Amino acid sequence: MDNKEILHSAEAAVKPNYTAEIIEILRSNAAPKALMYRLEDYHANDIADVLSTLSENERKKFYRISSTDMLAEIFEFFDEEDAGVYLKEMDVRKAAAVVSKLDTDTAVEILRSIEKEKRSLIIDAVDIDVQKEIKLIASFDEDEIGSRMTTNCIIIHDNMTIKEAMNELVRQAAENDNIATLFVIDDEEEYNGAIDLKDLITARSGKPLSSLIATSFPYVYANEQTSDCIEKLKDYSESIIPVLDESNKLLGVITAQNIIEAVDDEMGEDYARLAGLTAEEDLNETLIQSMKKRLPWLLALLVLGIGVSTVVGVFEKVVAQLTLIMAFQSLILDMAGNVGTQSLAVTIRVMTDEKLSFKQKMHLVIKEVRIGLFNGLLLGILSFFFIGLYISFVKGKETFFSFAVSGCIGVSLMIAMLISSAVGTLIPLFFKKIKVDPAVASGPLITTVNDLVAVISYYGISWILLLNLLHLE
Repeated sequence: MDNKEILHSAEAAVKPNYTAEIIEILRSNAAPKALMYRLEDYHANDIADVLSTLSENERKKFYRISSTDMLAEIFEFFDEEDAGVYLKEMDVRKAAAVVSKLDTDTAVEILRSIEKEKRSLIIDAVDIDVQKEIKLIASFDEDEIGSRMTTNCIIIHDNMTIKEAMNELVRQAAENDNIATLFVIDDEEEYNGAIDLKDLITARSGKPLSSLIATSFPYVYANEQTSDCIEKLKDYSESIIPVLDESNKLLGVITAQNIIEAVDDEMGEDYARLAGLTAEEDLNETLIQSMKKRLPWLLALLVLGIGVSTVVGVFEKVVAQLTLIMAFQSLILDMAGNVGTQSLAVTIRVMTDEKLSFKQKMHLVIKEVRIGLFNGLLLGILSFFFIGLYISFVKGKETFFSFAVSGCIGVSLMIAMLISSAVGTLIPLFFKKIKVDPAVASGPLITTVNDLVAVISYYGISWILLLNLLHLE
């Protein structure tokens, strides 16, 4: 063991157990001021981790001794469900004070998780200005970008001088910490552009403020869908972007953290849809709620599944005369499903670029079809040889019969993989064209459609090649 490893082991051995220390402090009988003084030495995240291990009475003791600033900082490390539980445990006035300290978008998310009666009491107890901000953000649907914005930003007027703008910055910085970019409005409060803090600080006092304003600074509208805005926001490296109303008035801003959360939520929703769900489930949902989310797609897939079974029934004569081919049905179905899912995954990822031209989409289709064709051709040839040998030596069938069946399997595999590649690409493109989230076309739907394709290909070729042309039984 070298010196670095020894040092690392020693540090790990003496690393303080913050959880035990914080719990010990909270459970002591020291005066509230003394407890608060000792807790200030710990990071808010460490304290947040401890709260879930405490009893409700112990948490209530912590709420009473803690300052609203400390509580607001700790609440930033909770998800909205946990934060809502803790907020409900507080006295209404204390809860209102904490809400007033939070970023408005965070406060709205937490308040949405609380029952209406308690939520109304808390909102009524906060300052009028905070109430207006909360009600403004709460007025937007959860899918709209306005529901994610915050009013934590610096706003100045375009008719100010450099000195006046600096004074206004200092005044507003006491209440807002997003100061790297200042946003400019006119006398009618319409958005006019943005100023970088560095440019304002280094500008000479006699220089007009208008010369510092970047009028091409990106912005979004509050009622735009979050999913539509994500691509636009990703194109810029700005840490904060203004949000406007339909009259081009500045309502607030969306921060880089908001954007990351939006992307994370969108990925979660797409992942849920890939499984055939209409929304993400959580551990707190009831049986009925989870069933309601899953049943619509399951019912649709049941109908398609019946269609697949019906097709198999049409080829009952083929199965009755060549029972051996049933053993390889799952091979064809599985490979078709896998290829379709691969093409679907590539298509969904490529379609995150909203600027795809028709030519690029056709190139994607042709590329996926070619990949499906050549992969199918290669795997079909391998299947022809290995399955033929398997039927001949393991099943004890004649060589001609064995390779006739394996040849049918190889051809079916190639056709099924070719068509599945096309289906896995064209269906999400079609859904996108008709303004339906392409993720809903994923997973179970594609698999079931490809099952139908594979069954028709396999039994159709078996009927034509093995029964009608070669007259095998």
